[in-house]
Amino acid sequence: MIKKDDFSDLRAEFDEFVRTKCDTGTCETTEEEDSGDEPIPGFVDELSDKLLAPYHCGAYLSRLDIKRIAEAIDESLPIKERKRMIKALFRHTVKRDYLRRAFDEIGRHFGGRILIYQELSEAFPASKEIFDENIVKIKKTQKILDQIIEDFEEIDPTDEPMMM
Repeated sequence: MIKKDDFSDLRAEFDEFVRTKCDTGTCETTEEEDSGDEPIPGFVDELSDKLLAPYHCGAYLSRLDIKRIAEAIDESLPIKERKRMIKALFRHTVKRDYLRRAFDEIGRHFGGRILIYQELSEAFPASKEIFDENIVKIKKTQKILDQIIEDFEEIDPTDEPMMM
């Protein structure tokens, strides 16, 4: 049974919250980190733009797909906006091996999409052209990912910053 005192304690706690948070103009109920200030590798913005637009890459990567990709490479990502998830996945990339594992897992997801598209194009021959176009986009995106891995320069924690 709930006592009247319990509600008055809750009311007092709520009033305190309103006074401390909302009256100052910061009425945020969750403390979410702002990753805008943290530096990210240069390729991440372009990569997220390409990976998250089916028009560019030929497949849709959902938030759950991105989470599964992260889990497959032993990373833990909270489910958020897809672009933030991609940035969080690659934010601390310093090793080519990490990048290769992530891109290989993305490639496995793309491979699954290609199989689905091939199956659908057989089942619906009138739409074959659309599915074939998406398959071409996926393969092009996979080549871009391979090129990023090839061009990636590893960063050693003991490296000195560049002097100007």
